[in-house]
Amino acid sequence: MSGEGLLDDGAPGADVKAVEARLGYHFRRTDLLREALTHRSAAHQRSAGAGRRSRQPASRRGAGSNERLEFIGDRVLGLLMAEWLLERFPDEQEGALGPRHAHLVSRPVLAAIAGTMDLTQALDVAEHEARAGVRQMANVLADAVEAILGAMYLDGGLEPARRFVRAAWNDAIIAQARPPKDPKTALQEWVLARGQPLPSYRTVLVDGPSHAPRFVIAVTAGGQSGEGEAGSKRAAESAAAADLLRRIG
Repeated sequence: MSGEGLLDDGAPGADVKAVEARLGYHFRRTDLLREALTHRSAAHQRSAGAGRRSRQPASRRGAGSNERLEFIGDRVLGLLMAEWLLERFPDEQEGALGPRHAHLVSRPVLAAIAGTMDLTQALDVAEHEARAGVRQMANVLADAVEAILGAMYLDGGLEPARRFVRAAWNDAIIAQARPPKDPKTALQEWVLARGQPLPSYRTVLVDGPSHAPRFVIAVTAGGQSGEGEAGSKRAAESAAAADLLRRIG
């Protein structure tokens, strides 16, 4: 690993084995797990160090990082969570299942699961990014969890990914006695109850590759602001609303 040298060699390192133990799954292709743990900064650093041009075409930026695995892992998680919710709540319709699903696949929940897995030090991050604390960033941790799910799916199919999801998300799904209210709806109800103008959403940034964009949205309401980041504009607005609701209590 950059900085600590934990994942540099070709054989499974101690941290790869430790992550496998936490996953309860042994990879036949450990290169997939290594890729899932590789932040784009580390992939870029190695590319530049090997003498290749650091400015790559847009289609190649992030090559060697966990971005492609995150792309498929996001879909795997969405499918497995939808399947599980249908089983667990057979009498609920989409209006209740949707908010449950959105919460369980949200960045805060994913980052919390990364924390329980102690993924922070297992991530392969460029030295300057490690010093800046990128390993502790919720979006980086959440992306790594999705990438690991993608790696598990490609290595062993849906079943190992399903077992992991149902073990790692068990506490979160049990805690959902009632469907959570969508943050945008909750924020709108909050301002309307106080006779205030409706929340105002603003796109701050759109970044990332075309297959895995990142939206940063800011929202203002009640004289305060919040900010959220996600892979879609709608989800980023929801995250921004949730952030503002936390700020206003």
